[in-house]
Amino acid sequence: MDSDTLMRFIYLAILLMAVGGSVFVSIRRAPGRSAQSFVIWVLLFLGLAAAYGLWPDLRRSLMPGAAQITGQSVTYGANEDGHFYVEALVNGVSVRFVIDTGASDIVLTREDAARAGVSADGLSFTGSAQTANGVVRTAPVRIKTFALGPWEDGDVRASVNDGQMGGSLLGMSYLSRFTLTLGEGSLELTRK
Repeated sequence: MDSDTLMRFIYLAILLMAVGGSVFVSIRRAPGRSAQSFVIWVLLFLGLAAAYGLWPDLRRSLMPGAAQITGQSVTYGANEDGHFYVEALVNGVSVRFVIDTGASDIVLTREDAARAGVSADGLSFTGSAQTANGVVRTAPVRIKTFALGPWEDGDVRASVNDGQMGGSLLGMSYLSRFTLTLGEGSLELTRK
């Protein structure tokens, strides 16, 4: 049993003793009302226990893309659309990415690049990329700092897309730094 599990057990035991003590005192004072109170407390306790047990699923539903960091791993829950979205800091600016194992690079939209301090004026769209919408022009760039979860990397290769995109992509040039483990509704990235 790890320390987190032990602390949760102790917390629940203390809560149960407090509730149990309250019920005991109530029963001695007014047995009729106490039965009603007892049922309410039992239902509250069961509701709390159910919410605690369902918290990982609720968290994934309420906060898709929220990272769960444990040691050298970060786990993300799938969004309603089945994709995995992550928040990363690009030059200190928060950018939302979709994890795309079919993309070769980190691909920034023009808007995300501009917010991160990559000026569109100085870009040279000399590259191209094959997308579901056809061929688009790309401009190679270097990101000064790229932070994902607890890791920060410098001088990271990326591209800015000249076409219309729904959002920026986190591709294999960066994802290859991790071991990817796909679970049921979750994706775990473990730094190599």
